[in-house]
Amino acid sequence: MTTTAMPGMGSITGNVLFYSKPEPLTPELHGKLGVRRMDGPFGFARNGHIIPLAVTEFALAAVTGPIIFVGEDKTPLLVMGLQADQNMFVRDDGVFEPGVYVPAYVRRYPFVFANDKNAGQMILCIDRAAEFIEEGGDLAFFDANGEPTDYTKSCIEFCNNYEVERQRTMSFIQLLKDLDLFEVKTATFTPFNADGTAGEPQKIADYFGVSEAKLNALPHDKLVELRDNGALQQIYAHMVSLVGWDRLIALAMARQAQAGPVAANA
Repeated sequence: MTTTAMPGMGSITGNVLFYSKPEPLTPELHGKLGVRRMDGPFGFARNGHIIPLAVTEFALAAVTGPIIFVGEDKTPLLVMGLQADQNMFVRDDGVFEPGVYVPAYVRRYPFVFANDKNAGQMILCIDRAAEFIEEGGDLAFFDANGEPTDYTKSCIEFCNNYEVERQRTMSFIQLLKDLDLFEVKTATFTPFNADGTAGEPQKIADYFGVSEAKLNALPHDKLVELRDNGALQQIYAHMVSLVGWDRLIALAMARQAQAGPVAANA
């Protein structure tokens, strides 16, 4: 897909995670703006406990946390926290913990494509509310002639590639739907009482996942097809990632223990 950085001004609608003030990128509006280099640029992701994921990221993301599917569209998400609006892997200084996979959805910020329904095209936007966008930034969006800089061109290419992966992900999801491989799954946590006995199990989340029984029941030729088109590898990455619930729970309990007891009148 080809997209320029100087689209016609269109109507931007819809809510997108992290983007609170999206604007079509134009030299008229943003000719003097750029991005300020920061040691910790991911502070905006602190409130993203679930992050959209492309299917080609499954193998890399599986070591960080559970990969789940949600909603009617079965959107794939990487779980990065147990509480809403709390990413357990983004430090206070805006840096991800070492060894944690940073999804492409996060890395493309503050850029994003949006649908211009009036013009019938995709247009490139920036989140004007991003803390590191400022006048005279280190990485300018446009040069003195109003043309996109190399930095902006590289961001356009990244967003183009992201859109390609998004389309590939939709095809992958449709394939799983056609094969009826989804089932509802529940993540639970069993706390321990003061005397060391197991307490009542607590539900953490309901979500969609691939059914191992349904996968194993597929005809041999379908399994071969999934293997040959690369889908089987991604399915296994998703299934393996679900042990990540235990990691998130252990991490949450360790941090709670470090925080210590809270006074009743606090």
